[in-house]
Amino acid sequence: MATVQPHRVRPGRGIELGLLALALAIGIAAYALVGIGVTGEVPADVVGYGVGMTVLGLGLHAVLRWRAPYADPVIMPAVVALNGIGLAMIYRLDLAEDASFATRQLGWTAVSVVLAGAVIVLLRDHRTLRRYTYTAMIAGLVLVVLPLVPGLGAQINGANIWIRLGPFSLQPAELGKIALAVFFAGYLVTNRDTLALAGPKVLGLQLPRIRDLGPIIIAWAASLAVLVSERDLGTSLLFFGLFVAMLYVATERLSWVLIGLSMFVVGAGVAASAFPHVGARFDVWLHALDHDIFNRSPGGSGQLVRGLFGLASGGLFGTGWGAGRPDLVPYAESDFIFASLGEELGLTGVLAILLVYLVLAERGMRTAIGVRDGFGKLLAGGLAFVVAFQCFVVVGGITRIIPLTGLTTPFLAYGGSSLLANWIIVALLLRISDDARRPPGVVQGHVAATPPHGSPAPVQIVGSAGGPARPSRSAREAEAPQASDTRPTERIDEMRGDDA
Repeated sequence: MATVQPHRVRPGRGIELGLLALALAIGIAAYALVGIGVTGEVPADVVGYGVGMTVLGLGLHAVLRWRAPYADPVIMPAVVALNGIGLAMIYRLDLAEDASFATRQLGWTAVSVVLAGAVIVLLRDHRTLRRYTYTAMIAGLVLVVLPLVPGLGAQINGANIWIRLGPFSLQPAELGKIALAVFFAGYLVTNRDTLALAGPKVLGLQLPRIRDLGPIIIAWAASLAVLVSERDLGTSLLFFGLFVAMLYVATERLSWVLIGLSMFVVGAGVAASAFPHVGARFDVWLHALDHDIFNRSPGGSGQLVRGLFGLASGGLFGTGWGAGRPDLVPYAESDFIFASLGEELGLTGVLAILLVYLVLAERGMRTAIGVRDGFGKLLAGGLAFVVAFQCFVVVGGITRIIPLTGLTTPFLAYGGSSLLANWIIVALLLRISDDARRPPGVVQGHVAATPPHGSPAPVQIVGSAGGPARPSRSAREAEAPQASDTRPTERIDEMRGDDA
């Protein structure tokens, strides 16, 4: 796997605070501009909205200073900016449709940020999750099949991906993708040598052994089962893509990617010809402008075509906040919020939003490269891939690059399940990035040694919050030259449980 050379690292909390102020300014300004664009006045509640978002952002920043001082300083502000832009667009659609989605989304934002802070406080070491590899597998599968339970699942817009809990509805697969990412990381870090080294070489391509194809066949079959039983192309594509991507990161074998893509294309083709609801998705994708397909109900292409016309009318710089008609597109606040933003912010605006996603994914991948243990590398890489791949699938569906899937744009679209799950992903990335960026001589709550040029290593002891602490027994043993002839770096690696 790739590694990075050691270099001096600053915690970066000051940089994070500056970027957070910029992100909050973008979100609050967008909210105010929506009110001016639609009603000609600044929204009466803009001060309360701004104070609420600022308190949430500063609260999470304080948690990071307390529990993860070396966490990546770019990830949290990038997410706050996306969340703020999404809230502004949902509020703009509320004004056009006389709805109250923005208020509920603001409530879900508060719950999600608090939950992310709780994950950072309670999860002191991401390697703890490796103990629950197969528990995560069971939890992930249960969450995926939960909508099929009679009396609990609910069909909305033709897809069986929701459950109802009293007045609330929840999409459990959003949380299931986190559990499955933990399982894939734990499984692959244990079996990667077998998957990477064994197998024949054909035409320069290292192929896996037949008996090693079991994991990818199981993932393929599970994704097809989701596609057929729940009528959810997006979730099946996301799960299978996540597994193949993590398999490639673990083994660095291109053959796994080619085999995975071939299996999914064949499976989707068979499903499209065998099941009418899957075939209808492909008809909408390939023949969206046909009269019969456009007017077909249900399952027509009207939503997709209206979204495309909205994007086209936005042009290069958009119509401006509140000056377009994104409300003409069904589900503009959820599935098609990217088209709504494209109409009012134009190509320039949506490219800026995609750039923020690119930065977010890049920081996640950078975390995966920098962290020292194999489990952390796979988990951070998988979580960063999930955000980037979901963004690609949504934007690709709206622009007709691929079939429309029904997934929602992370952090932008209306939906409590998606917001909760993606903020948990952010919390996990922040926790792993704290370990990735922490200097080798500063290990939280453990013995830390920095041997200069092979000389006897000075031992530095830090407390759980980074302050001085009483040397532990293992530290005193490390200082004693007769205690062991193992080099300090090897002892530290052993204590870290570094399996990279």
